[in-house]
Amino acid sequence: MIIENVIGAFGDVFQLHNLLLMVIGVSAGLIAGAIPGFTITMAVVLTLPFTFGLSAVEGLATMIGVFVGGLSGGLMSGMLTGIPGTPSSVATTFDGFPLARKGQPGLALGLGVWSSFFGGIISAVILVALAPRLARIGLEFGPWDYFALVLFALTITASLSGENLVKGLIAGLMGLLVAAIGEDEINGVARLNFGVDSLEQGFSFLPVLVGLFAFSQLLSDIEDRDRARQPMTDTHAEAVRVQHWAAIKTIVGRWVNLIRSSLIGVFTGMLPAAGGSISNILAYDQAKKASKTPGDFGSGTPDGIIAPEASNNATAGGALITMMALGIPGDVVTAVMLGALLIHNVQPSPSFIIENAQLAYAIFIAFFLAHFIMVAVQAVCLRAFLKIVRLPMYVLTAVILAYTAIGVFALNNVTFDIWSMFVFGIIGYTMRLLGFPLAPMILGVVLGHIAELNLSRAISLSDDPTLFVTRPWSLFFLVVAAFSLVFPWYQAAAGKRRWTLAFLPAFALALSVPLFMMGGVVRPIIGGVLILIGLLMLWRAHIKGWATTEAAP
Repeated sequence: MIIENVIGAFGDVFQLHNLLLMVIGVSAGLIAGAIPGFTITMAVVLTLPFTFGLSAVEGLATMIGVFVGGLSGGLMSGMLTGIPGTPSSVATTFDGFPLARKGQPGLALGLGVWSSFFGGIISAVILVALAPRLARIGLEFGPWDYFALVLFALTITASLSGENLVKGLIAGLMGLLVAAIGEDEINGVARLNFGVDSLEQGFSFLPVLVGLFAFSQLLSDIEDRDRARQPMTDTHAEAVRVQHWAAIKTIVGRWVNLIRSSLIGVFTGMLPAAGGSISNILAYDQAKKASKTPGDFGSGTPDGIIAPEASNNATAGGALITMMALGIPGDVVTAVMLGALLIHNVQPSPSFIIENAQLAYAIFIAFFLAHFIMVAVQAVCLRAFLKIVRLPMYVLTAVILAYTAIGVFALNNVTFDIWSMFVFGIIGYTMRLLGFPLAPMILGVVLGHIAELNLSRAISLSDDPTLFVTRPWSLFFLVVAAFSLVFPWYQAAAGKRRWTLAFLPAFALALSVPLFMMGGVVRPIIGGVLILIGLLMLWRAHIKGWATTEAAP
């Protein structure tokens, strides 16, 4: 029966007109992702009306093409202009743009394209193999767990701050302050609006993002007259072509980072409302923490490109898992896809794969195929972008600024968003001059709203604060957050101070507690293994007399 359904799904997906629709969808997604202000969600929403007259397979295959293309398209503008095309490509600019500025945009783009491809393929394998089982994890999450997850994500501020930890924390708090401006969604109370009606709606994320990254970058690029006449990348650089083979070799040599980042993306995608805007920063943070040379991050290291790009495409697979198995959209894009299924009288549920097996396998195959189409189509698009960034800086600055302003205005059709972009551009430029990192502020803006919303829901459901430590997933993320905050100091002193010898054993032992609380069979076994590992590491340190590579002060 399974073989018959798979064969039928292959027949549906590989029909000529369906393949053409997927190519069109991927192309549209790449264009939407590459244009700052024109989001993936907007592209998928605009695609939905065109699917009404199509079959369920054709409509979903087209939207999956837009989804995959959009996730990968954001890297083009992010690497070549320093302006992330989508929120899921924010972390890609941290190392992608510096590497392109060094005269290696071909390598940077190759790393981004193939990391996206491999991350998507890994998530597709997980989607096919583990969809029903993994999707059940999403049902275990309540507002307490989401709030703890966001707290863990906010600890990334310490890692993204580099040596300027205090300035990074200040920037993160500024982001949280910006997120607090506007109307409270739970109670409908206006806050921090100072009597200005426009501020009651708060700041949309996109104008803030474009202002802080794009406008401030453009101001930095043209502050010097001679520099403004130079191209954005070196005209004589070897990057007139995308270095596919060099990029593949580099990624294969860093396979641990690739797999870890892909798994982070899948897990984050499975959590409703988390999405690529969180997973790409989480993956970047973990790659930096695991690196032997964390100081290289932010200057153009390949690991800083592989991690966010692999994770954001893997997020799509995780989001499809919850949509297909539970009928819960992992993000706004899969919510639109859910609507497309309902239009075709298909109800996603735990029995979806059994009752609509051929359609389910068609979605699996289309997701696989979309990544191959993405690589082929993007190779053409990247060549065009490489030629564009060889124009003089002042020409590109004028065009990009006008383009981003139009994109920001099109989001809500209000001029307030354009002024927001302008104000946050000035703020971002000032922060660059004073040495404040921008990434923590963006993180605060992204996560502040999610944290507040889930904290309000948790308090509304129960006034018992102990639920944050008695619920296993909440405790799990709080433990990881606590150790994550200390990790930068551990990494700097690893092997040189005695306390660092107990750090990893303590982490393993602490992490085993929430795993035992989750019950079942598999997770307590994992908890038991962690206890054994922790005790073994402590015993080995004791046998060696807690010796370090240098004497403690």
